Amino acid sequence: MVEFKRSVCPHDCPDTCGLLVGVEDGRVVSVKGDPDHPFTRGAVCIKVSHYPERVYSPLRVLHPLKRTGPKGKGEFQRISWEEALDTVEQRYREITSRFGAEAILPYSYAGTMGVVQFHAGHPFFHKLGASKLDRTICSAAVDAGFEVSMGPIPTTDIESTVDSDLIIIWGSNTVSTNMHAWPFFLEARRRGGSIVVIDPYLNRTASQADKHLKLRPGTDAALALGMMHVLIGEDRVDHAFVSEKTVGFDRLKERVEEYSPSRVEEITGVPASEIRQLARDYGDARAPYIRVGWGPSRQLRGGMAVRTIALLPGLVGATHKKGGGITRSTARAFAFNKEAVLREDLASPGVRTINMVQLGQALTELNNPPVKGLHVYHSNPAVVAPESRRVIAGLERDDLFTVVHEHLLSETVLYADLVLPATTSMESTDIYISYGHYYLQMARPVIAPMGETRSTQAIFHELARRFSFTDDCFYQGEEETIRELLQTDSPYFEGITFEKLARGKPVRLSVPDQIFSEDFGTPSGKVEFYSQAMAGQGMDPLPDGTPSVDEEGQGRFRLQLITPPRHQFLNSSFNEVDYLRNQAGRPTIMIHPVDAVSRRIEDEELVRVYNDRGECYLYAQLTKDALPGVTVVEGLYWPRFMPMNQGINQLTSQRLTDMGRGCAFHCNLVEIEPAET
Repeated sequence: MVEFKRSVCPHDCPDTCGLLVGVEDGRVVSVKGDPDHPFTRGAVCIKVSHYPERVYSPLRVLHPLKRTGPKGKGEFQRISWEEALDTVEQRYREITSRFGAEAILPYSYAGTMGVVQFHAGHPFFHKLGASKLDRTICSAAVDAGFEVSMGPIPTTDIESTVDSDLIIIWGSNTVSTNMHAWPFFLEARRRGGSIVVIDPYLNRTASQADKHLKLRPGTDAALALGMMHVLIGEDRVDHAFVSEKTVGFDRLKERVEEYSPSRVEEITGVPASEIRQLARDYGDARAPYIRVGWGPSRQLRGGMAVRTIALLPGLVGATHKKGGGITRSTARAFAFNKEAVLREDLASPGVRTINMVQLGQALTELNNPPVKGLHVYHSNPAVVAPESRRVIAGLERDDLFTVVHEHLLSETVLYADLVLPATTSMESTDIYISYGHYYLQMARPVIAPMGETRSTQAIFHELARRFSFTDDCFYQGEEETIRELLQTDSPYFEGITFEKLARGKPVRLSVPDQIFSEDFGTPSGKVEFYSQAMAGQGMDPLPDGTPSVDEEGQGRFRLQLITPPRHQFLNSSFNEVDYLRNQAGRPTIMIHPVDAVSRRIEDEELVRVYNDRGECYLYAQLTKDALPGVTVVEGLYWPRFMPMNQGINQLTSQRLTDMGRGCAFHCNLVEIEPAET
């Protein structure tokens, strides 16, 4: 008989779905949405509906493994936990003795969004004295840009957007990457509103919108300034709001004079008439709303792009209109006592920090000391890190000791010296926030751990004991850690107790209906058209529409490449599920017919895509869904499932964004030619 147990999707997605997991005879047999979750409402994406195939994948790691063959070949033998942990201790002590603890680098990100397991390694590596990791690969640029304009605050509740009469989805393929927001947007449309998508190509969301503005990658700031030019020039501004809740309007007014719709058309490729119409619609709307995605920030000037977009609501007072506003992230409302999991007090002063975007550089160039030990968990850097040719070169080093905690025999595992089998979210306890809604949820195991798998926290606690670390944090279980996390004075946590969460149902934070009812989080407490803080750092204090460009490829590579998500994958996860990989089909690159003709490329032909950083092979998809000069590769396939075993991040750069020191995944110039046969 099947018993349904509540759980939570752990993946890096704003929706944080409530799940009902069907369990029979101790085995997961189905995963479906929890209809009682107020936001996700019983629906799950195609990926999570196939979760049992992930849990029971033939690639699942069930026992500790030791490498027996060359790095990259994936040749291992089973060993005991005792031998595995003893080896980690011995090698880390040797590295520390010869090179210092900073020669050890942890590498982790959002393989799980559970707060306990996500941070489980932080106290250990702080206490060890290892190098710190600057975890900026995904949202750092978008957060930094947004915060300059509005501050580090929670943003509009997507549930409220049913009352909006104009929804702008800017740089987000919502149907694929934020699917539970879409029904709220459709309800707004049913009530008479309209949906506009701004994106460089016709994705699933754009194809279902009322209007699609197709702009060149890296020109989002210019488009926003073009809208401001019309709003201010035609006096479609809420002057009372501007006077009371913003600073720097007069200086902004001067800046937008440079961005007439005709000039912005030259920059963005969006017709001036469409820019004017969107600005007028935005200014005339009763409650205009913007959903800001990650796309605009994944450019070298991505922080400035998001900063500029985030100023639009300030011109029309949208943040204080029912149904209106802007959503960047809801995560700031989940104001835990984060020191319970971070334990930065255990870190030695002056320890160096290495940016995770520049892993390839760190593994191949860094000295004083070099990286001699790499400890990977909740991430798959051989696939997700940029300029992967250099990352792989580093992972292949014979003198690099690499430990990987994983569920699966991923690409990164192939280069590991030791593999430690990790539990999935179905087999461990954690608490889950959301960055797309305001519900907090705790989940306990729905099945016993498979094989010899252990939770991330349990693994690091065992290592801490071997190093004789005696701090209390290394002896707490998951539930005790969750109790500490809840010891916060945040008003958003009023009435939320461990006992309430332990029931396993989603609990709504105590956020006000109007999230912007208090001051904004900037130094002035207002929307900052002019940022004195940026001026103090020697940066342009006003929004700037200069496009992002890949200077490394100028004059030699003529096609812009963007690498947005594929509907069937979440970052590099779910490649292991045969059904999803088969549905995704073979890896393709979208090429405008004009670009294909000049390169003698035919539809469905195997092509070589290359720049100075690397190359990969894909199948040509000739389409007008993107502008001429723009190519699109939806991913992220593991290299083993691509022609010639080369992943798309061979082509992406380790250069850092203007704000937040993030990754410019969408700012790359490439060339394409027919593959040699």
